[in-house]
Amino acid sequence: MKIQESAENYLETILMLGQKKGNVRSIDIANELDFKKPSVSVAMKNLRENGYIKVDENGFITLTASGRQIAETMYERHLLLSQWLINLGVDEKIAVEDACKMEHVISPESFEAIKKHAAQK
Repeated sequence: MKIQESAENYLETILMLGQKKGNVRSIDIANELDFKKPSVSVAMKNLRENGYIKVDENGFITLTASGRQIAETMYERHLLLSQWLINLGVDEKIAVEDACKMEHVISPESFEAIKKHAAQK
């Protein structure tokens, strides 16, 4: 199932915050993305209802298996595409911004080709 780019970004952010902080709450996501708390709350409700996250009684958010799979895919793409662009001579700030856009639209086939090519360097 194809999910929206914004949902992919939320899942990736939950993954990254979880790696940094351990526990993740909606306020952490709002602060990280510089979004308003009500917007994040609506997004978390949608992600929970679609089975991508779980929220416990203390408000801590964890990824389900399907949520983690999407988050890890986006994160891998982000890291590789950012580094690839930097290695091509693109300014780091621009490379990270462009990778953030590219990671959502690139096909698995094209990404694997770039990944294979980058590994040969």
